[in-house]
Amino acid sequence: MATLRAQRAAEDRSYPLRSQAEAVVTRLLGLLFPPFARQPCGGPDAVDAEAADLVTLLRAALTPLVPNADEVVAVLTSRLPAVQTALQLDAETIASGDPAAGSVEEVIAAYPGFLAMAVHRVAHELYALGVPMFPRVLSEWAHRETGIDIHPGAQIGAAFAIDHGTGVVIGETSVIGDRVRIYQGVTLGALAVSKKLANRKRHPTIGNDVVIYANATILGGNTVVGDGSIIGGNVWLTSSVPPRSVVQFASRVEQRGDDGIEFHI
Repeated sequence: MATLRAQRAAEDRSYPLRSQAEAVVTRLLGLLFPPFARQPCGGPDAVDAEAADLVTLLRAALTPLVPNADEVVAVLTSRLPAVQTALQLDAETIASGDPAAGSVEEVIAAYPGFLAMAVHRVAHELYALGVPMFPRVLSEWAHRETGIDIHPGAQIGAAFAIDHGTGVVIGETSVIGDRVRIYQGVTLGALAVSKKLANRKRHPTIGNDVVIYANATILGGNTVVGDGSIIGGNVWLTSSVPPRSVVQFASRVEQRGDDGIEFHI
């Protein structure tokens, strides 16, 4: 207990950052999209009160982290209409490309890929405003909820779709163009993990109109996937490919011998 008391004394703040992040993100998403609300939303007259509650939560969460919390909150709230428009386009893109999706409303209410992107687009705004730690805590909340890990620094274009989503990893310096669709298990990662590379572009650039199928791994800050390309499932890619490329993982079929070897995988 003495150690815990010493640690507590050494901290200049001890506030529940994780619970504040969850409160902010659920209130914010509930304001933009009522299916996310934890309580029944009021009518149009309730919007101003809900927005005021969100501002109060944001200010309380950010004040210990940045000296200009009021300014950050004002900029973020002014950006929310644009965030909502971008997310609506994401939802429409997912719905239009997934034969299992019954409606855009179903995507918003039920699809983990949409939830992960909803949190990401908010977290990225805060990341771009220079807010430390809080954007990452928001992203990790979405990671726990969806199994999709998107660093708030990743730059993702319009009409982005994640189908299924479990196991998707998108690294901090990834740049993704417009109208890109990715499937479960896709990794956009670094070729090497070293603290010395912290300020370098470590993750790939994905062009416009690219489809990346399940469990493909694309690595490296110099790796560029050209516009209109298709990356097949299980592909391991560490170099650039030109526009309109089709990259496939080739399965090999061999006849079994009579040597008695069996595989138990």
